[in-house]
Amino acid sequence: MIDVKELTAKINELAEGMRPTTVMEVCGTHTHAIMKYGIRQLLPRNIRLVSGPGCPVCVTSQADIARALTVASRKNVIFMCFGDMMRVPCGKKSLLSLRDSGADVRIADSPMAALRVARENPSRDVIWYGVGFETTAPATAAAADAALQTGVRNFSILSAHKTMPAALRALLGKGSRVDALLCPGHVATIIGSDAFRFVADELKKPAVIAGFGAQEILAALAIITAMIKKGEVRCVNAYPTAVTVSGNEAAMKLLLRVFEPCDAQWRGLGVIPESGLALKGEYKALDAAARFDLFENIQVPDDDRGCICAAVLRGDAEPENCPNFGVACTPATPLGPCMVSGEGACAAAYAYSGSRV
Repeated sequence: MIDVKELTAKINELAEGMRPTTVMEVCGTHTHAIMKYGIRQLLPRNIRLVSGPGCPVCVTSQADIARALTVASRKNVIFMCFGDMMRVPCGKKSLLSLRDSGADVRIADSPMAALRVARENPSRDVIWYGVGFETTAPATAAAADAALQTGVRNFSILSAHKTMPAALRALLGKGSRVDALLCPGHVATIIGSDAFRFVADELKKPAVIAGFGAQEILAALAIITAMIKKGEVRCVNAYPTAVTVSGNEAAMKLLLRVFEPCDAQWRGLGVIPESGLALKGEYKALDAAARFDLFENIQVPDDDRGCICAAVLRGDAEPENCPNFGVACTPATPLGPCMVSGEGACAAAYAYSGSRV
């Protein structure tokens, strides 16, 4: 592979005289890598990188978090989730603060771990908080299938899972100021490169699926720059070692058996039709929202007025635009989810501010 200096020189050469171009990445790991390697600082001024809704923790809405807090605070409930969700603020509360107050809220590394806890505690309700895109949803589907097949009746799932293509259609549609897309490599390993062809075919924007090293990201940006320069619009798989045309067919088959599309609310983007995943058919019996009546009388606090996470997720603002960035809002005292998750744009900017390749 061409080294970083050569790729940087190639991008700068291609960009000479080119119109100003905005490229959005929608993968939290890409955001982290771009900040870590100082890739934005290597690009010419007429190529701007912005972060989009690539962090699943960050796009989880206040309403979804309020539902989680409501059910996690109930007696006889063991509520389990990934660690990043623990510190996301929702008003003056978080799952971590609930745990500190005595609620049984636990961190797990997988939904199967939550299912195991349910088997070990048959007299208690164990709830798995399903958060993430197509990368983590198959694991939740596997746990749901295992629970149903083995008759674990005290296990349920609060699904806040979301899918990427519907969100991209909403975000990059008419009026979008984004010129090209750096496609999410992890999601693409599951749903395949063909799932992103619509970006080029329908939205008429160049799209490149990229890996996560500095060279891989710069190589993808070089392809995008060349397409912009020539006026070409294609979807290119620049991550063929991990991404195939059809993706992980076994994972997708399981996902489609357990879940069906539903409307979902995204932080910063509002309600996007059929962008969420709801349990379907016989798996509806495992739906925690229905089992614990989490649709009515849920108090949803407003987003913190000092947090611009919603604008950051739309690509309308940079973390450094926030007056609270690095002052009132830090990883130790986050005002919003973009500073909580390791994949969040604010947390990445805070961690790697001023870093270079």
